[in-house]
Amino acid sequence: MSSDTRTLTARWVFPACSPPLERGTVTVRGETIVAVEPHAVRSADEDLGNVAIIPGLVNAHTHLDLSGARGLIPPTDPEHFTDWLKAVIAFRRTRTEEQTLADIEAGLGECLQFGTTLIGDIASEGRSWDALSAAKTRAVVYWELIGLNAERLSDAWQHAGYVSGMSWEETPPGVVVKLRTPTCRWGISPHAPYSVHSETARIMLTIGVQAATHVAESPSERTLLELREGPFTRFLSELGVYQPDSLSRDWNCFLEPLPFTLSRPTSPTVVVHGNYLSPNFSFRPNHFICYCPRTHAAFGHPPHPFRDFLARGVRVCLGTDSLASNPDLDILAEARFVHAKYPDFPGEQLLKMVTLSGAEALGWADECGSLEPGKSADLVAVPLPDADGDPHRLLFADTPGGRRTMWRGRWR
Repeated sequence: MSSDTRTLTARWVFPACSPPLERGTVTVRGETIVAVEPHAVRSADEDLGNVAIIPGLVNAHTHLDLSGARGLIPPTDPEHFTDWLKAVIAFRRTRTEEQTLADIEAGLGECLQFGTTLIGDIASEGRSWDALSAAKTRAVVYWELIGLNAERLSDAWQHAGYVSGMSWEETPPGVVVKLRTPTCRWGISPHAPYSVHSETARIMLTIGVQAATHVAESPSERTLLELREGPFTRFLSELGVYQPDSLSRDWNCFLEPLPFTLSRPTSPTVVVHGNYLSPNFSFRPNHFICYCPRTHAAFGHPPHPFRDFLARGVRVCLGTDSLASNPDLDILAEARFVHAKYPDFPGEQLLKMVTLSGAEALGWADECGSLEPGKSADLVAVPLPDADGDPHRLLFADTPGGRRTMWRGRWR
């Protein structure tokens, strides 16, 4: 056996793609997992003790540039969501470029501390690229695009394309991503149906590049789209950007693919929040819902329809959102929150939502998201309580103690 091969064991091993293994083993050679086996098949070189070995955690939705806003912008009730948006805009306007970059580094450090090994970050002007591309994590940096004016949105796209190496080809329509690293990729994020020109955004969401967009985050969004009334009309008018003819009439229109995309393979699109989507909403095979549980609860929204979506076969992952609405960037804490709120929800499905489903949503599932031979050796050792019981209940118990993270075969 190669000298750079070692076998780890622990009380429980959770591959996330198959049932947990009591006293199972994970064998790593260099940067890669070469075996995941039941107890006693292979001798272990290191016993990590009373912990769970799980895949590296995936935080599918963050805004790292808002990490300086922790505790400064209390979430409102759902009907006053635009008041919270105003406060976020005001906060961003107070930050210098140096402060914003420091905020990104601070948020990134917090993600890594909690065992995150893959991050989906929506970044104004792609500002988190330098930090994430240099960090010991995988990432998708979604360049945030805003503009109800089609010309402004196209200008933002051209800027994003110039910096990231993406080009918008008119014939045939498509995007070519020229710049990526082995661990970091570009994506785009037309911000939301209330903040981008609907037809231009629709093209951007269906031209073959990874994408993320906020949809159905508040009830006022539907009022704006369907009736051109409510808090959002006042909010956008005060900003001097309200252009009702640029808005789609409903969420289906915003995410409906253009005819030329129907026969072409498409990259994943993360539909962030979806708090007020109907359980019968028409999802495409490349659509994923990203549910941010503690942010959802902080705004007092009705119960999220994630269980209805899962029952229909829609894939759901979890995100923390930002520190402007969440106490920390611990994605495992999001899963534990869901477990406490819905104790009968299957633990194996919940683990997938912060591992494999997140990796699928971010386009990295071939390389990470589960403990399988051939995948990157990204894993987290999570302390377990001393009690006996169902292994998933043990994993989602709020047990104190630091986590130990391996990324690409090395302890981080």
